[in-house]
Amino acid sequence: MKMVYACFTTDVIHEGHINIIHEAQKYGEVVIGVLSDEAMIKYNRFPTITFEERQSLVQSIPGVSRVITQKDIMYNEIIRTYHPDYIIHGDNWKTGPIRAIRDNVEKLLSSYGGQIIDVPYTYNENVKHIDDKIREKLAMPEFRRKQLKQLLNIRPIVKALEVHNGLTGLIAEKTVVEHEGELDQFDAMWISSLCDSTAKGKPDIELVDMTSRFRTIDDVMEVTTKPIIFDGDTGGQIEHFVYTVRSLERMGVSAIIIEDKTGLKQNSLFGTKVPQTQDTIEHFSEKIKAGKKIQLTDDFMIIARIESLILEQGMEDALNRARAFVEAGADGIMIHSRKKNPAEIIEFCDTFRKENKETPLVVVPSSFNTITEEELAAHGVNIVIYANQLTRSAFPAMEQTAKDILKYHRAKEVDDRLMPISKILTLIDRL
Repeated sequence: MKMVYACFTTDVIHEGHINIIHEAQKYGEVVIGVLSDEAMIKYNRFPTITFEERQSLVQSIPGVSRVITQKDIMYNEIIRTYHPDYIIHGDNWKTGPIRAIRDNVEKLLSSYGGQIIDVPYTYNENVKHIDDKIREKLAMPEFRRKQLKQLLNIRPIVKALEVHNGLTGLIAEKTVVEHEGELDQFDAMWISSLCDSTAKGKPDIELVDMTSRFRTIDDVMEVTTKPIIFDGDTGGQIEHFVYTVRSLERMGVSAIIIEDKTGLKQNSLFGTKVPQTQDTIEHFSEKIKAGKKIQLTDDFMIIARIESLILEQGMEDALNRARAFVEAGADGIMIHSRKKNPAEIIEFCDTFRKENKETPLVVVPSSFNTITEEELAAHGVNIVIYANQLTRSAFPAMEQTAKDILKYHRAKEVDDRLMPISKILTLIDRL
């Protein structure tokens, strides 16, 4: 019999999948590939059940002859290994970023006469309800909170994008790009103190209280499913920090990053141009210990941000602090720099990795923005945070639009560079 192959990227089997299987049976033996967790997370979303459970789910469907593992969203390995006569898929892959998958499949099949079968995509109220339930499940605190640690075990480097409200959360959640035959998306979201304060028109000096910052988290969580890393500034007093940890853990936040400074918070990129006081190793270590002690789960992470390079205290001071903070229980180390050359960041990471292979390293390449994620990963970095780019791109665009409306006394001149409201609304899911 001829082989008909389909790949499923789902936790739930619905009528759309059954339609594909019924259509596939008309052409030959039906073989279903189950996308691996690694590939599924990179391309689609977190699975809510294990890979083995997803395999069993597919295997139990009448009409399925075999179930195999597909390790990449592209079909290269599958086609090279099995030479299927047909590959069947919903016709939704004819448009958008996932068209790159179809184009690649078509090219590979043409080399030996294989064919694509496009099945009309099934989308109705029942399918929508199932998709909505999966998203709601992923948004629940117990599912969302553990995702960052899961990502660290799966992804070569975790990419987090700054968000400061529900709309920017949707951008981080839904943006998928195709580049050179690969699909990619952001893994996590960073709720920045700077950008949260800026969005509220307030200075970045810890003026916005935690109640207001938690409201931002709620706004983002209501419309997204990806893990959240929270910018906790200095963490405040130890007695206050423990309540922050408990609240964030209960909400489903995956991690908090706190910096080893005291007093009135000043943005790190000012460096030594403004008065900034670094906390003692002993006191900051006690803060970390107190936060870890109050945790109720192993999912939540407290990451220590070291300001030694920012404050020109030297590499050895930064490394000594990293050692001490890990000993105090920190789940990760963030090293920061305001230099445009990433050399000192690389030196820190290389030296730290020689003696500590396990503790996650976090960097924020705002100043040293020429280094790539692949290069950072090669030096042992696990998480890269794009900490303020959405805010910085939005402000000049909005300011220019305001100026042009004032200049021309109408909105026609700005219209060509505006996104249609209808396109914005497609980001927002309706119940």
